[in-house]
Amino acid sequence: MVLFLTRTYFPDGTNGKLQYAGQFICYTIELPWRQNQVGISCIPEGKYFIRKRFSRRYQWHLEVVGVPQRTFILFHPANCAERELRGCIAPVTQLSGSGLGLRSRQAFQKLKAMVYASLDKGERVELCITS
Repeated sequence: MVLFLTRTYFPDGTNGKLQYAGQFICYTIELPWRQNQVGISCIPEGKYFIRKRFSRRYQWHLEVVGVPQRTFILFHPANCAERELRGCIAPVTQLSGSGLGLRSRQAFQKLKAMVYASLDKGERVELCITS
């Protein structure tokens, strides 16, 4: 499975559109691009892999692995990048501004179900980020 995330950058946030096989999955929000600085920037464009991860805070969620100089980059619910993200990616159902979205939990559940189904079949899940 290859997921494609196409970004649009703004000074106060990054918005994206996530697709699989040409089909829209959801929108995304992230922090602005700040030279890949830990905790305050979205991650660089590139190709990464996604795996399952569990934490007490987010329960079962998704982790983006292989990000240069970064760890624990997650897909998890959030509706405001500046307040709720530290480099992670939040799926949202609707964009409401730069780095802002609505109904993130709903979009996250949809994405997680798709990715987990693929991973459970033994497939690799790749994330390709471009602008």
